[in-house]
Amino acid sequence: MSRTVVSSHKKTVIIGFDQPFCVIGERINPTGRKKLAAEMAAGDYSTVERDALAQVAAGAAMLDVNAGIPLADEPAILAETIKLVQSLTDVPLSIDSSIVAALESGLSVYQGKALVNSVTGEEERLEQVLPLIKKYGAAVVAISNDETGISEDPDVRFEVAKKIVERAQDHGIPKEDVVVDPLVMPIGAMGTAGRQVFALVRRLRDELGVNTTCGASNISFGLPNRHALNQAFLAMAAGAGMTSAILNPLHDEEMAGVMAANVLNGVDANCGRWIRKYREPAPEGSAAESAASARGERRRRRAV
Repeated sequence: MSRTVVSSHKKTVIIGFDQPFCVIGERINPTGRKKLAAEMAAGDYSTVERDALAQVAAGAAMLDVNAGIPLADEPAILAETIKLVQSLTDVPLSIDSSIVAALESGLSVYQGKALVNSVTGEEERLEQVLPLIKKYGAAVVAISNDETGISEDPDVRFEVAKKIVERAQDHGIPKEDVVVDPLVMPIGAMGTAGRQVFALVRRLRDELGVNTTCGASNISFGLPNRHALNQAFLAMAAGAGMTSAILNPLHDEEMAGVMAANVLNGVDANCGRWIRKYREPAPEGSAAESAASARGERRRRRAV
């Protein structure tokens, strides 16, 4: 089974079928966030700093970094943001832009092996982005659409993904370094969207042997109680073979869905992460509480 290895200057993360589901934090993105866009354009990265640290603390294994601000110098802002985030945290980054010059600017300052978000099946995009991926030794997200747009037919989306994987290999990029986004449609607009993406993820795993990702919140767009839908979607997608997703790790419901999937897929050893997160604290004054306090004191002494 494929293992997509990405890294920062200090830390390596593996996206794979035998690994815990990889949460890619989505918050460092000015799209739809006017205040953040204005701050970043003015060189104020205080919100970026807070979002970076909060997402890692909430359990993000990677962070997506986007600087798509209209009329701003996106290549310069993206590079500056990447340098800042890498100075704050050791998790690997996904460099997110539709502008090739911005991708190269970000890659040129990145320390480690980045995930680039993204390349599509459009000929021009393939010939612009894939050489960059090879040049910088990065991994890449492959979006399953091409010149014809986003097909509602999952078989067409599979063929686009297959084309991108094959073209990447033509450029010397192994399929392990291609993470396919099968494109999640809003379930409120397309009632078969859930079944489609689950079936497509299984094919991508079984026939192409590639890892997968998506923008998880797309599934619930336009519907009430979105977090509950996202939570169920993430658990079911992981069960179908999806290995990562771009989401907001500050939402407890979504993170609970991911953690539950890790338990049920057997990639949370002895349910350890689940137990540490959700175990009820021992009653005050109990033997268990005293033992936990003693263990904490021993750890503090060793750290001194």
